[in-house]
Amino acid sequence: MNIFDNNIKDCYGCGVCATACPHSVIGIELNKSGFYEPIAANPDRCTNCGLCMKACAFAHDKLSLKKPQIKSYGAWSNNPEVRKKCSSGGVGFELGRALIDEGYKVCAVRYNVEANRAEHYVASTVEELEASVGSKYIQSYTVDGFKAANRRQKHLVIGTPCQIDSLRRYISIAKQEDNFVLVDFFCHGVPSKLLWDKYKKWAEKQTGRISHVSWRNKNAGWHESWDMSIRGNEGEIHSRLSQGDMFYRLFLSDTCLGKACYEKCKYKYAHSAADIRLGDAWGFHYADDEKGVSCAIAFTEKGDKVLHRTSCTLEEMPFDTVCEWQMKKCAHKPRFNRKMMAMLKNDALGIEEILNDTESFLRWQKMKGRLLNPHRTLKNILKRLKKK
Repeated sequence: MNIFDNNIKDCYGCGVCATACPHSVIGIELNKSGFYEPIAANPDRCTNCGLCMKACAFAHDKLSLKKPQIKSYGAWSNNPEVRKKCSSGGVGFELGRALIDEGYKVCAVRYNVEANRAEHYVASTVEELEASVGSKYIQSYTVDGFKAANRRQKHLVIGTPCQIDSLRRYISIAKQEDNFVLVDFFCHGVPSKLLWDKYKKWAEKQTGRISHVSWRNKNAGWHESWDMSIRGNEGEIHSRLSQGDMFYRLFLSDTCLGKACYEKCKYKYAHSAADIRLGDAWGFHYADDEKGVSCAIAFTEKGDKVLHRTSCTLEEMPFDTVCEWQMKKCAHKPRFNRKMMAMLKNDALGIEEILNDTESFLRWQKMKGRLLNPHRTLKNILKRLKKK
């Protein structure tokens, strides 16, 4: 049985089905809504081997990692330059550097300016690894990178939780898990690629043809690091969330995430199929730190041993402390989602118009919620009376 016989659609778009298929039956393309999905590229070649379905995390209710053993750390690179350059504490880069020194290759994500996409690629040297530094808040194309990661060689692979869950299923079929160290991260959800395309079109009016994008930087400190930096042949822009950056406002409004992010994500908080999970340690414990701290969670003994081989400071602490403020449940799908997707598909609409319509709806929804919730309204009245 193949993935199309099983009528799989609206999936995670992880691309592992296309990676696993031995006859190149399956391809991965962006659909009309701006999310990757499998297509029947060469249906006549299908032998119904079933590898695509065995590897598909979307088709399984349980995670591929059976018995996680959780150890949690606040962590950061001991190299100040690495810590400054990376989104949080630089642990992901230090993992890559340590394992490259041990003979591993690293399959990570870079932004390809020419193709205008985030994509997995394989780095064999620390210099090649540098292209992966920093978060990319768009869905990555995995197939070329995952296929380039030879299962008979040692690899560190970094990806979203759903990508890593499917990948573990794939390598376990061939009994080659020992060759891989799998790393995921706390994932909010992936926005439609159409959102990024609208934003890029707006940005290029100011920068000209884009040559470099950084989704996060610490020019104003780690807690102000939601700072989009774009450089082009005619100039550059810096746009922070705290100053109203349009991409981040729409992404974090949860109005244009993938369908599976709302309905089928089983990877929030302490649920992972990776050896290691990374993220920002946003909680109160590191509230005064502006250099950046990662939460580094080992889910396997292998992952814990690898963390201790890096050039990082590791402060062991309770999971709930180091992972404070990370999402515990899936994003709620707002009613505005359908209109949002229609607007993103409309070539005549710019991102400014889409943002105005979205925030008008969210303000109305918030006001409606207050009017429909007498307890919340009474609570606010009592607060105001107490202040007087």
